[in-house]
Amino acid sequence: MTVKRPGERRRIGLISDTHGLLRNEIFAAFDGVHEILHAGDVGDLSILLELKVIAPTLAVYGNTDGWELRQRLPETLEVERAGHRVALVHGHQWGSPDVENIAASYVGFSVVVYGHTHQPLVRQTAGVLVVNPGSAGRCRLGKPASAALLTLERGRSPSARLVDLTR
Repeated sequence: MTVKRPGERRRIGLISDTHGLLRNEIFAAFDGVHEILHAGDVGDLSILLELKVIAPTLAVYGNTDGWELRQRLPETLEVERAGHRVALVHGHQWGSPDVENIAASYVGFSVVVYGHTHQPLVRQTAGVLVVNPGSAGRCRLGKPASAALLTLERGRSPSARLVDLTR
């Protein structure tokens, strides 16, 4: 029997593509989150240890992560939070991932979080909220460094917003 907890709400920090650099701004951006999900290209294990100072942290490895991280982290991760199924993946599995292919790969999920492209994005498609927090490390492709905040509440649609880390 599943116990329903009306109003159960989770705030989750989403981060990707740190490539060995954790900006100080992330500490303020993720203040008060229940958990952090890192979508790969971490760069160094020390990044995850620093994020764990803010909140419990789960991560997947990305295509540029070395042997040590690949031994410690999965390629994909699926969790359930506040009644929502959430998938975490780097995105290199698709080459150049697009939102429709990602959503189609995770039918039945409420949220898919990915990285790899360094392009921040929040888009609802085919009933799935697809989020790319962008690159939280060095600024790339003319985009500011960014992360995202995901809000999950039992019985409500998930929502996410991007956070500019360069302001």
